[in-house]
Amino acid sequence: MSAQTYLAYDYPLLSVFWSMLLFFLWIMWFVLLFRIITDIFRDDAMSGWAKAGWMVLTILLPFLGVFVYVIARGKNMGRREVAQARAQQEEFNSYIRQTAAGGQTSSVDELARLSEIRSRGDITDEEFRRAKELVLTVHGPTEPAGSTSRTTHR
Repeated sequence: MSAQTYLAYDYPLLSVFWSMLLFFLWIMWFVLLFRIITDIFRDDAMSGWAKAGWMVLTILLPFLGVFVYVIARGKNMGRREVAQARAQQEEFNSYIRQTAAGGQTSSVDELARLSEIRSRGDITDEEFRRAKELVLTVHGPTEPAGSTSRTTHR
């Protein structure tokens, strides 16, 4: 047995700790790099040339490019991420509302739109009254939320 074999006790506990720490930092480095690349493409205020410049800097000189980007533009990275998350949530909520309504508008929505058109002066009071009657006959009268129709028997 001339070949040297390493057993678990040949690798001290502190070396295991440092190896795990370096591996963790290496993974975190890639997470930060990909977040910065995503942020570069997400920013609509930045021109195409600026995006290309940041990409070249972060790819050719990764450590320097990432550190300079975080110092120069890191303050607004979170704001852009939150704004994108809010926009996605609003689009999702809008889609859900539209899908739940079956693509049709309710009589309340149509009456509110008619009222807005009348307040702008685009239609007269008589046209508003006729359109209101039409909406109510098509959709039926709306009841307040939580109320139920009850019929009385005599």
